[in-house]
Amino acid sequence: MPPATAIRAAACYQPDRVLAVADLPGLAELGDGERETCARLGIDEVRADESLTAFDLAVRAARQALSDADLTAAELGALVLIDARVPDTLMSSAATRLQALLGAERALTFSVGGLGCVSLTPALLTARGLLAADGDLDHVLVVHGSKPPTPLRYRHPVTVSGDGGAAAVISRRGPVRVLDIVQETNGDHWDLFRVDYRDRPSARWREECRDIPQYSFRLAVESRIRLRELHRRLLDRNGLAPGDISRHLSHNLSEGTFRFTEEALGIEISTTCFDNLRRYGHLGPNDVLLNLRTELDRGGLAEGQRAVLLSASPVAAWSLLLVEIGDGATTHYL
Repeated sequence: MPPATAIRAAACYQPDRVLAVADLPGLAELGDGERETCARLGIDEVRADESLTAFDLAVRAARQALSDADLTAAELGALVLIDARVPDTLMSSAATRLQALLGAERALTFSVGGLGCVSLTPALLTARGLLAADGDLDHVLVVHGSKPPTPLRYRHPVTVSGDGGAAAVISRRGPVRVLDIVQETNGDHWDLFRVDYRDRPSARWREECRDIPQYSFRLAVESRIRLRELHRRLLDRNGLAPGDISRHLSHNLSEGTFRFTEEALGIEISTTCFDNLRRYGHLGPNDVLLNLRTELDRGGLAEGQRAVLLSASPVAAWSLLLVEIGDGATTHYL
């Protein structure tokens, strides 16, 4: 049996500056329908600090996670950076830059990504694989800084993006056991949302949906089917019934997305997600870590209880993560 896997510590960093959705730059230039959709998302404000890059946000979260785990960077066996949606520079390595800043000299270091909001999943799968394959490797730090790629933080008709960093120390033991991870993708939607940036100043970048009916209807139907099947498979292969799950924590897009997921799976999304959506908006791959961290801080998950963390991306990709509080669980390996 490969070594067990756990989240030893998870940390989130949020900038102090609060930006009300009603004051979003560029919002007044949108059409009436777009502004009305934005107002109905269930997001009141986001954190936004233009002096901080996605890399800056990642560094601050990484340092907090190491402190929470009572580790030094020199003790890390591996460092996995989830790629930012827009790198600060081309032809450079943000992952090894982070390695140098943290002082993680001995850590095997690289980046993963390519799945948008679901990119946390391949990072966690990689961390589990490294721990299973190398008995001398004890701790993997997974890090991401989330910042929208365009000045207009509203992605029509989906969400409003804020700024934030998140990091998790993945080890063999810890207070949150990773029991199982499932993920699926469909490349038919690979460019459903995109930003044309070549030969354009960044002030003119705008994230656009290539086909809104495809997103709102065809992808929605597929997401319903995929999430149902993934949820059923996750529970069945771990010998669990729906009643064995104490909390469902979702990525944060909109209140409508929460209701859609609840209806599709016959579940209730934790109120923690609604609260964080209202205060922080969408933080890409960081959403489920933020929601898990908040749920734990509020005492919403007790020893022995299980939670399912759901993520989806219009790339399209879908993933579910099953965790249990405490060190006594049995881990399922792919």
